[in-house]
Amino acid sequence: MTETQQKAKCITLKGSAELLNGPLHGTSLEFLTFHFSVSVYGVNSILYQRGIYPPETFEPAEHFGLFVLMSTDEKIKGFLNTVLGQIQEWLTQRKVQKITLVITNVNTKEVLEKWDFKVDYEGRASNGANGNKSNGLPEVGTKDMKTIQREIREVIRQITGTVSFLPLLDCLCSFDILTYTVPDCSIPKEWDETQPVFIANSQEVQLRSFSTSIHKMDTIVSYRNV
Repeated sequence: MTETQQKAKCITLKGSAELLNGPLHGTSLEFLTFHFSVSVYGVNSILYQRGIYPPETFEPAEHFGLFVLMSTDEKIKGFLNTVLGQIQEWLTQRKVQKITLVITNVNTKEVLEKWDFKVDYEGRASNGANGNKSNGLPEVGTKDMKTIQREIREVIRQITGTVSFLPLLDCLCSFDILTYTVPDCSIPKEWDETQPVFIANSQEVQLRSFSTSIHKMDTIVSYRNV
C-alpha cells in the first residue's frame, strides 16, 4: 500500500452490509457518465457471474453494444443508485482514488474476493488527488467516443470471463462497496468511515483498463488462493 493509499479515507454507506445479503468531443459530465455506467454494469455483472443472487433476479439489457445482466431487485438497484451516484459527484471533484466491491462469507465474515476499480485523473493537472483543493475537471474530453465504448466493452467482457478461473463461491455471500477518497473529502451523514479490507494469501489478476482522456480506470480482482 502506497503512502497516498494509507492516508486515504475508506468509507461505506451506513448499514450496507446488513442491507445486501445474498475525434468527437464531450463534456466532462458525459465522460463521467461512462465511469458511472461501467461501475453499474460492472457491479451487476459481478453479482450475476459470481452467483451472489439467484440468476432469475437478473434480466438482460443492452449497453455499449453488449447485453449485460442487470438486477431487478429494487433494494439492490436503490443501493447502487445511492452509492454510485455519490461516487459520481466525488469524481467531478477529483476526490475518489479507488472503488472496491467486496464479497464476504455471510457466516464467517471472511472476505473471499474484492474488485478494485482504481481511478487516475488525466488531462489538466489538479491537486485534488493529493488531498488539496481541486481545480476541477477539464471542461471537455478529447477522446473518440467509439474508442471509449470499445474499451468499456472489453472491460465488461473480461469481467464476464473471470468465471473461468475464479474459485467457486460455495457459501452464502454478501457484498459491499467501499470508496477510497482523499483525506479532505466531505462525507454525508449517511456514510461512515471504515477499515480497508484485505485477503490473506490472495491472488491478483489485472484486467483491462479504459480511459476517457479525463479519467483512467484500472480493474483488479483479488481472491483467496485456496
